[in-house]
This record gives sequence, C-alpha cells and structure tokens, in this order.
Amino acid sequence: MSISVLGIYVADLVFFGKKIPVEGETILGNNFVIGPGGKGSNQAVAAAKTGVKTYFISKIGDDQFGGMAIKIYDEAKVDYSNVIISKEYSTGAAGIMVNEQSGANAINVFPGAAGAITNSDIDKAEDAIKNSKIFLTQLEAPKDTVMYAIKKAKDLGVDTILNPAPAADIDKSIFPYIDYFTPNETEASFYVNHPVETHDDASNAAKTLLDMGIKNVIITLGEKGAYFANSTETFSSPIANLSNPVVDTTGAGDAFNAGFAAALTEGQNIKDAITFASVTAGLSTTKIGTANSMPNREEIDKILQLV
Repeated sequence: MSISVLGIYVADLVFFGKKIPVEGETILGNNFVIGPGGKGSNQAVAAAKTGVKTYFISKIGDDQFGGMAIKIYDEAKVDYSNVIISKEYSTGAAGIMVNEQSGANAINVFPGAAGAITNSDIDKAEDAIKNSKIFLTQLEAPKDTVMYAIKKAKDLGVDTILNPAPAADIDKSIFPYIDYFTPNETEASFYVNHPVETHDDASNAAKTLLDMGIKNVIITLGEKGAYFANSTETFSSPIANLSNPVVDTTGAGDAFNAGFAAALTEGQNIKDAITFASVTAGLSTTKIGTANSMPNREEIDKILQLV
C-alpha cells in the first residue's frame, strides 16, 4: 500500500544565528543554506525515505527552485507524476530563521505555484489517492482545495490525516472526514481557544476536538512527547531517546506526520505508529535542513531496536 500527500513545495532559505531577531531588529548570522522545503513536500520526502511508496500532489514553477524539487524527489524515490510544472507561476520560497543554540525557528512562507493548485488538479490525481492507504495533507495549500481533497479521499475509502499547519479557521463540517488530526501545541490551542502546554491541557483539548467529530487526535508537545486520544483510548508517548544533539527543529513536525502515515500504511498499531513517528521526527532534528534532514529507514530501525 502507499501514501498520497497533498501540499506545497517551496525552496527554504535558512538563516542561522545566536537568536531569532524580533521586529525591527537586525542581527549578524553565522550560516545560510538553501534547500527543499514546504510541509507537504517535506512529508512526501520523509515518507518515501521510510521505504513506503509515496505520491506527491502539488504544483511547482518551471525554474531553478522547481528543479531543486525534482532532484530531491528522484533521490528519495517520491512519485511526482502528479506534481504539475507550471509556466505561469514561479516556485514558492520560505524564509526561515533558526536559533542555532536551541534549534527553535520562525518561518515566513510564500506558496508560489503551489498556492494555485485547484480542485481540478485533485481530480486528475484521483488514481494516486485511490491507490493509497493514507491521504496526508496540511493547510499550506489553498484551503478550499485541501477540504475538497479530504472529502474525495474519504469517498474513495482512504484514511485521512490532517496536519492543521499553519493553524487556520476551517469549516467544522470537515471534521467527520478526518481520521487523524495532528496539531502541535500551538495549533491545538488555536482550535480549542485555550493554552495547550501540558499533557493535562492536551487531554482537555483532545476531548473538545473529538466532540467536534474528529476520530483520532494526536497532539505533539515538543520535548514533552505526544498525546493520543480517541473515543476508547488515551495515552501519552515520550520523545525518542537520541544520543546526537538537536541542531535544527525545522521540519520535525513534518517528519512526525510522515513517519506516522508510513507506520499506519504498514499496518502498525497506533502506539507503535506514534513511536515510529517520534523516532523519525527526533532524527530529523539532529541534522540541518528540512527535506534534506529526513532520516532513512535504516536510521529509524536502528533507534527502534533500542526502544
């Protein structure tokens, strides 16, 4: 079985410094890299690197940044037959500021061509979605198209994961179509209108989200791990215990979602799938970059043997 991922590709322009500048402040950075990014693209690359067949649905420009995308899809073995190469729109970009001491980041994303993906484009990708066990998406692509795609996936009998990032108002009528809702603590806070910082906060938030019609809720809490809840089960899951230090948390959420989707596609149970996702995310933070930092299956399995 396979995974289909809808989302955006952008080129990441990453600046490293001792701190993230506040509004009106200029600082001197210590490093700068350009690499492939965009939540959907990162997730597709990460999923493919676990060894699971992965389709990516998106739109890029016919330009240098678009060429960067094709290169990494070839390397990671992502099926990009449903990535439209546009002559009309340029490929998007993201400016990322990274605190090199903590790994924390701040991001500004311009979707570019991927912001012009349409419902018709989703229809053209129907075979890829239909042949998948999991359909994974986020909220960087046009919201109406994302909602259309989630409904289409459910109509085709495919389990859906919505990673609600960046957090945005969505029609609550979509919630019953969502099998797995995977916000981080900031995104969860947005949807339940109260801070989500602890496992108790996550428990209360999950109850609210389940009452809205979502089937399963996974709230990621950074170094505090993750909290899972559905109508019959709740539990907390710790972060992976890694020997290498954290150098860049950019893309860790994408790695988590991809790892979770890959594990579900392989038939793993929820607890094992979340552990797999946590290891995938943890390993991604030990390297600089987003798509380029996603671990391969050998790296993931090596850590899982120690769990």
